[in-house]
Amino acid sequence: MRQLKPSKTFTLMESGPVVLVTTRDGQKDNIMTISWTMVVDFTPIFAIVTGEWNHSFAALRKNRECVIAIPTVDMLDKVVGIGTCSGAETDKFAKFKLTPVPAKVVTPPLIKECLANIECKVIDIVKKHNIVVLEAVAAYIDTARKEKRTVHAVGDGTFIVDGRKIDRRKMMASKLPYGV
Repeated sequence: MRQLKPSKTFTLMESGPVVLVTTRDGQKDNIMTISWTMVVDFTPIFAIVTGEWNHSFAALRKNRECVIAIPTVDMLDKVVGIGTCSGAETDKFAKFKLTPVPAKVVTPPLIKECLANIECKVIDIVKKHNIVVLEAVAAYIDTARKEKRTVHAVGDGTFIVDGRKIDRRKMMASKLPYGV
């Protein structure tokens, strides 16, 4: 085996799909790309990692709500573009030709072009590690969308695309929550 520097180990464990997070600062909608996400448990609790370096963070901290929009592989160039410019100077919905859709519970919009959208309320911010804990309050999936493959950031500028799905539901039945 080849030894890997501990500083590079995150590339082995970079979490599940790259997402777009919408916020509203009171006047303007914004989108940020987030690759550090975590499902906390079988409840609708999630966590993302972000902080002062993201323009959207101030709105997220102040208004305590957002939408997690899950893009698919056909949107990868837009997702990367959104993550490489600042909402302080850029209307990302206009620049990347994305359609804001009014949410039902929170103020920030859904993104029509995404496979799924999750309206969230901020329930905690763990300042030491820049972890924002979110509770899902509404969710939507575009079942008519043909492309359903999501992308996962490796952390070095490369991405992995979801592949085929393997079913082990029967084997895991005793560990799955009812109705999943």
